[in-house]
Amino acid sequence: MPAVRRVRGHTGPVTDLVLTGATVLGPAGPERRDLAVVGGRIAEAGAPGAAAVDLDGLVVAPGYVDLQCNGGWGIDVSSEPERLWDLAAQLPRTGVTAWLPTVVTGPGEVVDRALAALAAGPPPGWRGAVPLGLHLEGPFLNPVRRNAHAAEHLRAPSVEAVAGWSRAAGVAVATLAPELPGALAVVEALVERGVLVSIGHTDATADEARAAVEAGARWVTHLWNAMAPLHHREPGVVGVALTDERLHVGLIVDGIHVHPTAVALAQRLLGPRLVLVTDAVSALGLGAGAHRLGPQAVTVGAEPGVRLADGTLAGSDLAMDQAVRNLVAMTGCSLVEAVTAAATTPARLLGDDDRGVLAPGRRADLVVLDGDGHLVATYVGGEALHRT
Repeated sequence: MPAVRRVRGHTGPVTDLVLTGATVLGPAGPERRDLAVVGGRIAEAGAPGAAAVDLDGLVVAPGYVDLQCNGGWGIDVSSEPERLWDLAAQLPRTGVTAWLPTVVTGPGEVVDRALAALAAGPPPGWRGAVPLGLHLEGPFLNPVRRNAHAAEHLRAPSVEAVAGWSRAAGVAVATLAPELPGALAVVEALVERGVLVSIGHTDATADEARAAVEAGARWVTHLWNAMAPLHHREPGVVGVALTDERLHVGLIVDGIHVHPTAVALAQRLLGPRLVLVTDAVSALGLGAGAHRLGPQAVTVGAEPGVRLADGTLAGSDLAMDQAVRNLVAMTGCSLVEAVTAAATTPARLLGDDDRGVLAPGRRADLVVLDGDGHLVATYVGGEALHRT
C-alpha cells in the first residue's frame, strides 16, 4: 500500500481510494472507520493498490445536493443557460456534488436553451457537480408573490404550456402557485410525467395548498418567502408545509431570508422533511457589486443580501457548506441532521438512489468536513475536485 497522505495532498482523477481514520456519516449513524472507494463507487473493501488518504479527526459525509441554484461566480443560468456546465465545475468548492440548474421566470425560449444545454452534456474533460435536471421556478406564479420574478414574463398555467416538460426531457422540479386557475391540472400532468411539483411564489390558502398536495405536489419552495405569512385563522401554505407529512420543504438558511427563530421552528417541526437550498444567484463567490438574476439586475451592497433596486430580496449569495453550518448554529441540531437536510433528503426527494447515502454500491459523492462542518474536500465520483 502506498504511503498514507493527508487529503490536502490528493487530487483527482484517482477513483480507487481508502479514506482512513475518519468519522463516517453512514446509514447506521456516525462511525469511526475506513471508507473504500473503487471505480468511483463506495465499496466493501479497497482495491489492490488503492491510494490511502489519512482523514484522522475529520468527518466524511454524503455530498450536498442543491435543488435550487440559479447561478454563481458571475454565471446566471437564466440568462446564459449554456454555461450551466461552467457553473457546475465551480460548485464543489461549496460541497455541492449534484444540483438542479434553476431557471427563473423569463423569456420562454430560455427553458428550451437550458434543456438543450443539459441534453448536450458536458464539454470534453469536464468535472464538477452533476446536474440532475432543471428546476423551473415559474412562470406560473402569483403576481402578488412574484418578488424578484419579472412581471412581464409571468404566464397563466395551462397543460398546453407545459407540453414539453417531463423528467425524461430534463425537467426535475417545477415551482408554481396552485391557486391560479388551471394550476391543479398542470400539477397532475407534471406529476404523471415524473416531475416533482413544488408550491411556491403563492398566495394560496391552506385549503388551496392541500388541494395541490392531493393533486400530487410534494415540495414547498423556500418556506416563509414569497408566500402569505402563517396566521392562526388562515395558516396558508406555511401551516400546511409544517404539518403535512407528504410535503418536503425547502429553506434558505442565510440569516437574511428567514429569521433564526423561524428557522429553528421549521427545523424542529419538519425534521427529516427539511431540505436546505441556497437559491444562489450569480453573486455567489463574488461578493459586492452588480449581478444578474434572469432579466433582472441585482446588487450586493451595504444592505445584507442580494437585492433588486427597490430592496426586494432576489436570491442569495449563500454557499451550501455555510448553510449547513448556519443550520447547526441557529437550531442546535447535530451536524448529522444538517447534512441530512443538505444531502440525504434532497436526493431521496428526487428519487435518486445513487446519492445522499454512503453505502456500498452508491456513487462516491462525498464531502470531508472538520468537526464544525467546515469544508475540507469534495469528492465527485471518487475524484477530489476541491480541497482547502
